[in-house]
Amino acid sequence: MSENDDAFSRTRMLLGDEGISRLQNASVMLVGLGAVGGYVLEALARAGVGRLILVDFDKFELSNLNRQILALHSTLGLAKTEAARRRVWDINPACRVETADVFVNAGTIPQLLDYSVDFVVDAIDSLNAKCCLMEALYKRGIPFISSMGAALKTDASFIKCGPLSASKNCGLAKFVRRRLRKRDIDISRITCVYSDEPVNLPPTALGEADEGDEAGRCHRKMGSLPTITAIFGLTAANYVITRLSGYQKQKDN
Repeated sequence: MSENDDAFSRTRMLLGDEGISRLQNASVMLVGLGAVGGYVLEALARAGVGRLILVDFDKFELSNLNRQILALHSTLGLAKTEAARRRVWDINPACRVETADVFVNAGTIPQLLDYSVDFVVDAIDSLNAKCCLMEALYKRGIPFISSMGAALKTDASFIKCGPLSASKNCGLAKFVRRRLRKRDIDISRITCVYSDEPVNLPPTALGEADEGDEAGRCHRKMGSLPTITAIFGLTAANYVITRLSGYQKQKDN
């Protein structure tokens, strides 16, 4: 091994010393550690982000295994925040990891935003919580990127990163756009990851709503692929990494 090799040497070759330094001094909050959020976490940890605040209320269960990188037989029943903390420290022991096992809603968002962060990634799958968080971040001027719906999609070539106003063929994005417009938010200024793939669903793709979890949330089960959710997460992480490191600004100039 060369004396110039370290855990981030390959990233350093592309982003430079200053870019790596920016990442190591950056703080990112990741809200949601499921199918999309787990891959965001993986990329941010491997890029060398120096401080991560991880927010999730859930524990891993068997149905998570098909698409969530943190879901393993060894983590079933474990809090997602704890599994995420262990994963980050196994990749980058120098990373400062803080966790918040809270259900995100209008009442808990103010305490979450008391954290001082450079960027927030919204990987929540609950419509109400997502809209409340996006509204709060927008109004406080905190940089963020939001993931729209990755379930029911199968063609990775339709995945895009761009303004929420440009999203289409996504049921979640449709409802988010409608709610945020009512709250006088300029959705053209909100960046999200979405797929505009027209969906022709088999009858088995949509299940019935479940009985709800301990936070009172009801979910309608939807078919999903590990490939699509992973690309959503990695696309969001790439957006964060290139901006925090200064690479995107250099590229634009």
